[in-house]
Amino acid sequence: MIQHGCVDMLIVATDNPFESLVSQDILHATPHEIYIFSLAELYELSMGKVASIHAENTWPIVLTFYTQLSLGYRCWHWLLDMCFALLGSCLLILVLPMIATLICLDSPGPIFYWQERVGHRGRLFRILKFRSMRVDAEQCGASWATPMDLRVTRVGRILRALHLDELPQVINILRGEMSLIGPRPERLSFVLPLEQALPLFQYRLAIKPGLTGWAQVKAPYASSLPESAIKLQHDLYYIKHQSFTLDICILFKTIIEIFWCSGR
Repeated sequence: MIQHGCVDMLIVATDNPFESLVSQDILHATPHEIYIFSLAELYELSMGKVASIHAENTWPIVLTFYTQLSLGYRCWHWLLDMCFALLGSCLLILVLPMIATLICLDSPGPIFYWQERVGHRGRLFRILKFRSMRVDAEQCGASWATPMDLRVTRVGRILRALHLDELPQVINILRGEMSLIGPRPERLSFVLPLEQALPLFQYRLAIKPGLTGWAQVKAPYASSLPESAIKLQHDLYYIKHQSFTLDICILFKTIIEIFWCSGR
């Protein structure tokens, strides 16, 4: 059927879920132009996430996609970070008096909230946010944030809905600890068990964590292991397919989320 031009698309099932190169024998067997995809590639194109997060021995191959990023794209990513950090810093200065006043009037405690997170290549850094929870929110230890979390203050709920609680992270971007786009920086107390349960979780650290990202705009907040696994699939997809077009798509979706007040 291929020889007679009856096939427009060929899907190839391989043992390697990350394999993107189709056998040369198949390519030579196609006398006319057809679309050839591996099963994993088709899954990624249709779902926007990698097909598997369990084939640990194959993922280092995929990291070559990241190391081969063009100089032009790397410059674009750096300029995007710097432009946003500078503009965000100006916005932070403008809204700081109002937000600081509201936080102080709503609940006792500091205006800002420092928290240790795991960053690029496992380096720890302190993330800066506007305080949106009570000061005694973690008396019983770290826990996942949940919908309608009772620890969140009234002003904090508004800040989270508009993602304004994350605005001070422009300082982390200026310091080179974060990027505008990348995987969400997680707490060490969450990272250790997630790395044990999800072998590929460590590969999120191949790039800097981001203020927004593909996983953040494609999947809801993770409050369980299964939800974290889905977000991991999206994070690894971004690492594998980083591009100018994908970054623009993420920024567009982020703006829509802000207008829809989807934060929590």
